[in-house]
Amino acid sequence: MSASVLFDAPGPRARRRILLTNIIGILVIVVLLYIVISGLAGKGQMTAEKWSSLFTANAWVNFLLPGLVNTLKAAALAIVFSVVIGLLLGIGRLSLNKPIRWVCSILVEFFRAVPVLLMMVFFNIFFSRTGLVPGSDAPFWSVVVGLVCYNGSVVAELVRSGVNNLPKGQREAGTAIGLTRGQSLRMIEIPQALTAMLPALIGQFVVILKDSALGYIISYNEFLFFARTFGSANANTLQALVVAAAVFIIINFALTKVAEFVSRRLGSRLGKAGDDEPPVVALGLPPMVPGAK
Repeated sequence: MSASVLFDAPGPRARRRILLTNIIGILVIVVLLYIVISGLAGKGQMTAEKWSSLFTANAWVNFLLPGLVNTLKAAALAIVFSVVIGLLLGIGRLSLNKPIRWVCSILVEFFRAVPVLLMMVFFNIFFSRTGLVPGSDAPFWSVVVGLVCYNGSVVAELVRSGVNNLPKGQREAGTAIGLTRGQSLRMIEIPQALTAMLPALIGQFVVILKDSALGYIISYNEFLFFARTFGSANANTLQALVVAAAVFIIINFALTKVAEFVSRRLGSRLGKAGDDEPPVVALGLPPMVPGAK
């Protein structure tokens, strides 16, 4: 029996309409690009002098590469801590202990509701006035903590929804073999939920990388900050921002491809494991033998 699909396969007429729609969409995009490029050329923004300075050693060694390193450093720390905090809060929201569940739910809903930029500004003022971190490091840690608070709450919600969307038989199977609620979560439900929510989780990593650019508002010297600085000094801010956008697109595209690769590998391993596992004899009952009474 073939696997079910969400919709019927398109017929010949539907395929022709889809093809025609795609062609029209591509033509519209080409026309819009032509209009934009023509307008920029008319304003003198497409000359070689505007772009050549962005492909020099000075631009990359002294501006773009240091900014990119700062962006990746903040994003990497935020990703690691967001996953850790998200798992803890997600498990807390699934706990049978009401106080723990309420506290985790309040934290998740609060940090999901507060804008990331507002949290960055708050923590920048907080770290600067309390002296918890050196003054020069306050913008960096403000960016990291702000990203962790928001994205950790999103990851927690992904964990909660991923576990709740699993078939109830998974939890019942854990209970049948004597596992507690916590053991069932850690050993059965959470690993499966993480595999299922991996595409959404990688998408959240892309959001973290992009939101790190908000750090320039609190004077964190990240990639966008250095690109704007170089563009202002060389009168080609638009061109510098286009290059910065292209770099972000390349990084996010690579991150998406890594996610697809990991998802395929995990799916294939789980499939092989399911095929290789022997049938489990439940409750000590003997296996059914064909022809036996």
